[in-house]
Amino acid sequence: MTVPVPKTDDDLDALEALETEEKEFTKDAEIDRILKAFRLDAYAVLDLQPGVPESDIKRCYRVKSLLIHPDKTKNPQAPDAFDRLKKAQTELMDEKHRERLDEAIADARMLLIRENKWTVDSEELKTQQFAKDWREKTKLVLIDNEHRRRRQVKAQMQEEGREQKKADDELEARKRKRDHEHDWEATREQRIGSWRDFQKGGEKKKKKKAKPIG
Repeated sequence: MTVPVPKTDDDLDALEALETEEKEFTKDAEIDRILKAFRLDAYAVLDLQPGVPESDIKRCYRVKSLLIHPDKTKNPQAPDAFDRLKKAQTELMDEKHRERLDEAIADARMLLIRENKWTVDSEELKTQQFAKDWREKTKLVLIDNEHRRRRQVKAQMQEEGREQKKADDELEARKRKRDHEHDWEATREQRIGSWRDFQKGGEKKKKKKAKPIG
């Protein structure tokens, strides 16, 4: 029977250092994975499969956020990775955003099936190659959707800009009209006085013409 040898303080320190190094390596690896994940795919950022329940999303985020929190690692990229992780969790917890993401993933699958003239029961769909191709096709679909969304936002902003300019022009036109009416009213007494003076001058001339010829 082998009697265990008691560990010295140096052994304990070395063991603790190895454990710390291993933890840091795990944190660094996860930070690197998050930053390399396709950011438009929240599932990829969280390293989750599509269709998982919300409880899995919450649990996964809690574990990973504690692991890579900037306060718990010296990795300078931790804040960026943490922000991406938080954004991915927020997107998946948003019902509408998650529905759009699920639709894009489903569209990518159907596109692959159509392009290869397969059926939903084809054996090719069960291979690792299909899973890899599906992820790549999903990226393309999400990128296309993002470009389309940006074009719509740009068109909307341009339309809103035109509507705003139209509203500003109408407001300016009303202001000019008000100013004109105000100026017209402000000079009313002056115009009336001028008209009276003009009429008085005319009456004097008429009186002069009315003198009999002697």
